Amino acid sequence: MCGIVAGIAQRNVIPILLEGLKRLEYRGYDSAGLAVLHDNTIIRHRALGKVSGLEMLLRENPSTGNIGIAHTRWATHGKPSTENAHPHVSCDAIAVVHNGIIENHEQLRVAQRLNNYEFTSQTDTEVIVHEIHHALKTSENLLEAVKNTLPKLEGAYALAIMSIAEPETLIVCRKGSPLVIGVGFGEYFVASDVAALLPVTQRFIFLEEGDIAALRTDSVTIFDAENNVIQRQIKESQLKAEAVEKGEYRHFMMKEIYEQPFAITQTLEGRFLNQRIQDSAFGFDAAKIFDGIKSIQILACGTSFHAGLVARYWFEELARVPCNIEVASEFRYRNPVLAADTLVVTISQSGETADTLAALKEAKRLGAKHALAICNVPESSLVRESDLVLLTRAGPEIGVASTKAFTTQLVSLMLLVLAIGRRFELNETLEKHITEELFKLPRQMEQVLQLDKEIEVLAEQFADKHHALFLGRGSHYPIAMEGALKLKEISYIHAEAYPAGELKHGPLALIDANMPVITVAPNNSLLEKLKSNMQEVSARGGQLIVFMDETLSSTPDENVQIIKVPQVDNHISPILYTLPLQLLSYHVAILKGTDVDQPRNLAKSVTVE
Repeated sequence: MCGIVAGIAQRNVIPILLEGLKRLEYRGYDSAGLAVLHDNTIIRHRALGKVSGLEMLLRENPSTGNIGIAHTRWATHGKPSTENAHPHVSCDAIAVVHNGIIENHEQLRVAQRLNNYEFTSQTDTEVIVHEIHHALKTSENLLEAVKNTLPKLEGAYALAIMSIAEPETLIVCRKGSPLVIGVGFGEYFVASDVAALLPVTQRFIFLEEGDIAALRTDSVTIFDAENNVIQRQIKESQLKAEAVEKGEYRHFMMKEIYEQPFAITQTLEGRFLNQRIQDSAFGFDAAKIFDGIKSIQILACGTSFHAGLVARYWFEELARVPCNIEVASEFRYRNPVLAADTLVVTISQSGETADTLAALKEAKRLGAKHALAICNVPESSLVRESDLVLLTRAGPEIGVASTKAFTTQLVSLMLLVLAIGRRFELNETLEKHITEELFKLPRQMEQVLQLDKEIEVLAEQFADKHHALFLGRGSHYPIAMEGALKLKEISYIHAEAYPAGELKHGPLALIDANMPVITVAPNNSLLEKLKSNMQEVSARGGQLIVFMDETLSSTPDENVQIIKVPQVDNHISPILYTLPLQLLSYHVAILKGTDVDQPRNLAKSVTVE
């Protein structure tokens, strides 16, 4: 959940650490800090709030160092405060930054107090640095002390550690949280995400579960989970530094909304032959695996869960394949029943979502033979744990509120429906038709984006509103859920989504002039049912905002505002109708004056429970 940057070089690493933290703020921004070694002393700077506060502190108190660690925090243990900010230090001798959660921190804290260690924070991380300091007393070096400490830690961690005793060594390790090493010339850098290091290198080593690495300016030594020295491949990233910059846009979220037509093009590219999705797009042996599948189990969290809900409609309606979906955190704890011929499909933008990873492991324990990941990060843990993979190719997504990651997930899921559905009841004619419509989608998205100014004006109605209700039917109900999530995430307006047919079962009691009701109304078989729900809202004085297919006629009503959306095929309309809801939430957030890209209390990648 937090972001880590570290480095060891023959130059001052502070500017690189700061730039890396800025690029990792999407992972947390409750506080920020860094520490460097200089003249056999740990020099530490910490600030409450965003990285800009730390940057200002460093301008007032300049420092230099050739080895350093840095951190931007999303608070778990301990409130956001300077005292709880990382790095944490033990006895002025060892400093640590940490992403993850140590579940047995309370037991360790009791034992460490008996050994006269003083605690200056409420964090679980502080027990790590004290434990390493204690282990160093009976270890030959820092690396051995870390190796002796890690078995005592229960939970998840990515760590960067340095000590005044070994000013030319940086130790890093990971278990359950991502960590990557950037390879330079006579220097190495470490981060939670490739994006943080793009300004200094495009060559990376991706640490695997249980890895420990000792970095020096002239070498890197990696030990695997069994303590064997191992070589990890250096991979060349195709990402450019400008890919994670805002460019001409005010916010990353708006940039990423507008990148969706290109992102969809990338998702589709090279995966079809003669207008048919190729099984090989999902990985080696995909055809054989798909031939043996009898049902689908989708596991995901948050926005990815909403994508999976849409896919359930597609799998069952188009292909007649039984499909279940569950929030990953619920699946792993409820002792589910899973048939052996079920394909487990996990969905995650980062591929590091802790609950989704744990749910996948639980599914394997229950006997699932095959797992497919739909993910945006090729080197992620979820990809490595899965037999098959379809990368969404959305490119870096920095805004915390997911936009292009969601729509590329939807397109990827439709590709999976086509590939598996042809083995069931999806006929060749319908498959070809859907394929043709998918390739039209980027152009249709560009048409929807032209509604931006109209939606910006519409958003003014929300300036004094505190609640909103979203309605949808069929596969558009999950789109209504996603619209409500976006609005609450970045504008802090309380928003709920309901299937429109549930309106009379409770939500209608909330309807008045102060609660806008946003409705998704494509031209499909459920339209007439939806119209009757809309009339119920209007008759009770509710203010309706309707995103409606442009081919539909509409009767003027003082309580109803209609935004006409370009006509789109019913099967893929959930993807297109996502965009106006994203634009609405963005413009409402601007009016509310909230931090669009970094909403309070949230982080981009949920790598802890």
